[in-house]
This record gives sequence, C-alpha cells and structure tokens, in this order.
Amino acid sequence: MGYNPLPSKDEAERILEDALKQNPGKWGDHSRVAARAAETIAWKCGLDADRAYVSGLLHDIGRYEGVRGLHHIIAGYYLMKEKGYDQIAEICLSHSFPYQDLRAFGGGNIDCDEHELKTITAFLSDHIYNDYDRLLQLCDSMGSAEGVCLIDVRLLDVARRYGSDDFTLKKWESILALKKYFDGLCGMNVYDLFYDEIRDVSFR
Repeated sequence: MGYNPLPSKDEAERILEDALKQNPGKWGDHSRVAARAAETIAWKCGLDADRAYVSGLLHDIGRYEGVRGLHHIIAGYYLMKEKGYDQIAEICLSHSFPYQDLRAFGGGNIDCDEHELKTITAFLSDHIYNDYDRLLQLCDSMGSAEGVCLIDVRLLDVARRYGSDDFTLKKWESILALKKYFDGLCGMNVYDLFYDEIRDVSFR
C-alpha cells in the first residue's frame, strides 16, 4: 500500500468524531462548515475538492485537547504528523495565520511552551503558503458554526470574543486579500456560491 499524505473523507470524519467525543463543542460544526465551503470553492477554481474538504474538516482538530488558545494549532500539528498526514499537519499550523506572523494569532491565549513557540515561529518563517493553506485561511474566516457567513461577521465575532491588538487590522486585510484572490481564481465572487446561506446566516 502506497504512502498517502491525506486521510480519506471517511477517515477524516472518524478522526473528527473521535475528537468531539473528547471535547464536544461548536468547533465541530465550524469545522464541517469550513470543509464544505473549502470543497465548494476548490471545485469551482480547479483545486482538489477532496483535499480541500478533509483539510477543512481537520484544520481545528487540535481542539480535541479541550478549550485552548494557540495550543490547538500545535496539538493538531503533532496529531496529524503522528498519523502521517503531513499536508493536514501544515494546515493545522497555517490556518490561523493569513498574516504570516506569530503575533497576529488573535484567537485567545498564547498557551504554548517555549519549544512549541519556536516550532510555530520557524514554520511561519520558512513555509511558503500554497493554495490549500490560503483556501483554509479564507474558509476559516467564512465558516461560523451556523453556516457560511460574511467575512466581516465572522471577524467581528472573533474580535468580540478575544479582543483586538496592533496586528488585528493586518490580519483582516490579509483575509480580505484572500477573498479577492479566490474571486479571481473562481472567475466570480465566491460569496455567490453560498448566496442564500450567507444571507440567512449573516442577517438572521
């Protein structure tokens, strides 16, 4: 049997279900929405839709440990590396950093030890983002637990929960640039792929 850097969709679903048994929460719904959004956009712009889907499903898998801040990205990275899914491990690290700087995390506590912080910092310094990194950064910012929504709605929700700092605007600008990038790849406004859902979720 050959090496496969990605789990199947069924295996990814099983991994997520097991993680949710350890730490139930809305993060599972968010992961499924991000996966569905990533799959849809990938299909429209010619990327591998299955890779996009499993990347979305598992991007937050480090939350299996419990309520954590930055540590969820390194926990997901280690778990996916242990399983041999290197491409998903990279998504676990990259999805929170559309602005490629540790200081732009903005998602809660910096609850990592010194070695973990060095691992994340080195990754952000050396890793060249590909379209799957970019796609999951976008879909993480479009996927609420309730469904696909306007980026503005999602960003404001995160800022209300975790606060803002000097890097918040840089991160927001990076996410909006991703939206423009995928609009170009798709040849359309990606919001139009989810028009009714975005209207219902964002303006309820």
